[in-house]
Amino acid sequence: MAVATPVALVLTVCFLGFNLPSLSVASSSSDFLQCLSTIVPSQLLLTPGSPSFKPLLVSSIRNAKFVAPATARPPLCILTPTKASHVQAAVRCGRHHGVRLRVRSGGHDNEGLSYRSQRPEVFAVVDLAKLNTVRVDPRQATGWVGSGTTLGELYYAIGKAAPGLGFPAGVCPTVGVGGLFTGGGQGLLMRKYGLSADNILDATIVDADGNLLQSKKAMGDDLFWAIRGGGGGSFGIVLSWKVRLVPVPPKVTFFSVNKTIEQGAVDAVTKWQTVAPALPDDLTVRVVVQQRTATFQSLYLGNCSTVVGTLRGRFPELGVKYADCREMSWLQYTAYLYFGEAASKKIPLEVLLLNRTMTIGPFVKNKSDFVKKPLTNNTWHKIFTWPSGAAKGHLILEPHGGRMAKIADGDTPFPHRSGVLYNIQYVQFWNGSGVGGNISMMPNWINGMYDYMAPFVTKNPRAAYSNYRDLDIGVNKVVGGVSTYESGKVWGDRYFVGNFRRLAMIKRKVDPADYFRNEQSVPPLF
Repeated sequence: MAVATPVALVLTVCFLGFNLPSLSVASSSSDFLQCLSTIVPSQLLLTPGSPSFKPLLVSSIRNAKFVAPATARPPLCILTPTKASHVQAAVRCGRHHGVRLRVRSGGHDNEGLSYRSQRPEVFAVVDLAKLNTVRVDPRQATGWVGSGTTLGELYYAIGKAAPGLGFPAGVCPTVGVGGLFTGGGQGLLMRKYGLSADNILDATIVDADGNLLQSKKAMGDDLFWAIRGGGGGSFGIVLSWKVRLVPVPPKVTFFSVNKTIEQGAVDAVTKWQTVAPALPDDLTVRVVVQQRTATFQSLYLGNCSTVVGTLRGRFPELGVKYADCREMSWLQYTAYLYFGEAASKKIPLEVLLLNRTMTIGPFVKNKSDFVKKPLTNNTWHKIFTWPSGAAKGHLILEPHGGRMAKIADGDTPFPHRSGVLYNIQYVQFWNGSGVGGNISMMPNWINGMYDYMAPFVTKNPRAAYSNYRDLDIGVNKVVGGVSTYESGKVWGDRYFVGNFRRLAMIKRKVDPADYFRNEQSVPPLF
């Protein structure tokens, strides 16, 4: 990762000065590759015949169940652009020769849509990993970050250049900012500063015609609104983002407290539902529920004595003690929350945060919910004692309130603001084989738990978080080469609630031919 020049990617000379016909006028795949090769250096363009192709394709697949389908029906090629003109060429050549694009930055897409297609279509992958430069301006408390930058790279660059600043985003250091920002970007600083998307000041994007729009002024208010939480793969390819950095103290406090069901976990989580969203904005306490145990984890923008005193008064059921706390810099905290004790054993932070590789583990399935009314103690007892069998499933509960409750539902496409107590991420792991992650081969813990929770979460619609993408809730139907609004509304209303219609209207304005399309991309509203 280069912490260097801004990611103000400059448009070179105009090229490929042809009109853009509809996708129905398709040429051969070889013509697309030939078209790309006139602009893109050969070392940045890999086809399945290259020995490096499969390792690159698999390198950022984070969910093992997608390895088999991704390699069985691979993309036509993988482009690893280093500047804007390469991305422009991909869009223009793709439009001209009938090849669609899938774009990935970190590879954590829960359904793998950034590098695979469930449809029988010719597509190429634009892998943004080389667009990972970061420039921090400590005096202005801003930064420019490339879409291929991982959270670990971003955190490290900020922590080294401006120790008194941070940025609100997620936990996993190998998540790419390009995907995270376009979906909103939840994290443990959101109660104090809002989502990642709430702190985006500007951006550069290649639109559906292959034009480079180098500022929010160039793209217009509607498109700039849409890319800050409206989901990835719908409106263009964002190359870089200008972000607002936020103040953090020299030391923050982390604690992790485990409570088994015998130690009062059910009572503690029941109380947590109303306490956590109402705590001071400087304090976030999330919960991981797994195997009859609740793990409470915190981020407090202050010292240990203050947080212990606060929780003794407002949440005595948790029983936090001074011995449970660790004080550290915000940068150290970003590593410690994910890596645990490994981050305290003198392993250099750059080793932990700048490593883009991640070992492929078991198969994974995710779902999500938002909660506005506290669940009863009896309901939580049922959840804690839910039969798991061989399933390895858990719930991650992240509190809202604070700054999240003060931002209007329509300020960005992310609508889950007023009245939300917390969100739930359901995660299940299981061992797979060559089945390609077939859902029928998956243990049924997550589906059973999700069905059970229906009466207790948001309704009409039952909301979901777009960054926890879930194809079970609906996929687009394509008619006449364009995704239909009616099919998109099935899942879109759940991710974006009242904002989905506006997103679809913007899609019609900026990409009426629906070039940027996947199974859950925003369709144009005609």
